Amino acid sequence: MVHSGEGPRAAAARLTGRAATRVRSLSGTLSEVGLDGGPVVVVKQAGAPRAVAAEVAGLRWLAAAETVRLPAVRGHDARWLVLDRVPTGRPGPGAAVRFGRALAGLHAAGAPAFGCPPPGGPEEAYIGRAPMRNAPGAHWPSWYAEHRVLPYLRAADAGTLRRGEAGVLDRVCERLPLLAGPAEPPARLHGDLWHGNVLWGGDGHVRLIDPAAHGRHRETDLAMLRLFGCPHLERVLDGYQETTPLADGWRERVGLHQLFPLLVHAVLFGRGYAEEALTIARRLLTA
Repeated sequence: MVHSGEGPRAAAARLTGRAATRVRSLSGTLSEVGLDGGPVVVVKQAGAPRAVAAEVAGLRWLAAAETVRLPAVRGHDARWLVLDRVPTGRPGPGAAVRFGRALAGLHAAGAPAFGCPPPGGPEEAYIGRAPMRNAPGAHWPSWYAEHRVLPYLRAADAGTLRRGEAGVLDRVCERLPLLAGPAEPPARLHGDLWHGNVLWGGDGHVRLIDPAAHGRHRETDLAMLRLFGCPHLERVLDGYQETTPLADGWRERVGLHQLFPLLVHAVLFGRGYAEEALTIARRLLTA
């Protein structure tokens, strides 16, 4: 049931069954709400159909691996999501190593196929504000081209790319079987692992938020951490490599995995991200 005109305070009270004592807006869709008795929760308003269903399914699937830490879901419906607030602290090298180990464990928990949604999650999902279709596939290079690179390349070609530029990325897709590196099983991915979705907890442990979870190549999460910057990234990688070492040549493949988020950002935010994607694509074609 949709409760029209309802705000975050009322939604938190209804979905948790506890009186809400105060509310503080964090953004247009995010609020912090104090509940009776002391707990503080974060209340998120959906910006698109199925967005809450996709996020809740992703949070539960990632939590089921019992490796990375995530905020608990306190309640949800089609429009609202209520999560525990994460008291944050300063990033530290010890927490980074622990996060790397936990992330390796998450990826090793696996997925039934590349592109598979979390159990109960919708096929038509999102990465940030962009639509993302989770259609299963067995062969990573062809799946990555068909379901991640090409849909956003076509969207960018409609307004962001200049004449002839799409052909550069088309040629990368044709060469994907040679560029992809050793075959890997599908990993259980966060899927939108930029630094804003990595919360450094005050207790010395990282929590992950806002997943776009699905089955995919494990190097993708690590490539996104590098793309947008992550404190103590080399220590994160140390912890990861201690747990499940990456295949030879993984550093040379970072750009390949960054093409998808860069094209998503090109569609959402414009030309600068398209130029980054083209720079990587040209480098891959001359390697």
